Amino acid sequence: MNMLLDIFGSVVIAGMLFMMIIKLNLFSNQTSYTSDNELKLIQNTKTLAEILDYDLRKVGYKYNSTAIAIADSNHLKFYADMQPPDSMHHGPIDTVEYTVGDTTEMSGTMNKKDIVLKRTIKDATGTLESMAGPSLGLIRIKFTYLNASQKSLDYSNLKSIPSYLDSVKYIKTEMWIQSTEAVTDAFSDSSRYSITYWEFTIYPRNI
Repeated sequence: MNMLLDIFGSVVIAGMLFMMIIKLNLFSNQTSYTSDNELKLIQNTKTLAEILDYDLRKVGYKYNSTAIAIADSNHLKFYADMQPPDSMHHGPIDTVEYTVGDTTEMSGTMNKKDIVLKRTIKDATGTLESMAGPSLGLIRIKFTYLNASQKSLDYSNLKSIPSYLDSVKYIKTEMWIQSTEAVTDAFSDSSRYSITYWEFTIYPRNI
């Protein structure tokens, strides 16, 4: 009888140890996947921020009039010489425009909330350079325009009063980025997207 109890106890303990090993393995795999997912999220955020940072610093560069043509929460159009310093380009100013698409344009991704940031540059000849690559997990972007005192300017005034655009001295950008793939919980059927928020304010020296 004691032998049967010993065997039964050994089986129970072995089963418990086996279950603990499985859970540990699942947890380890999920942790690794989550870390990779969050690393990719940070890299995507950094890529978007670097593109915007480079462009927004050049607003009004070599342009002697009102440099900003459209200043809305997710639509920005401005004039600047965007050519690199060693370029042979000596023509008139380029027109740079940022807009966003809607979620239907990103139907090929796992995340149904992501959108794409569209960047279009038109040079003096009318040639367009358009960039509308992958969304990189962007789900929302917001531009806020500040005056010399770093106070927010009203969008409606920026739309209706052309001279009001000259008040813009700083451009604040806020981005909400989610992971492109959901992370499934190892111990349940639920899944979630990681999300990060990125904010920066640019002072274009030429406006």
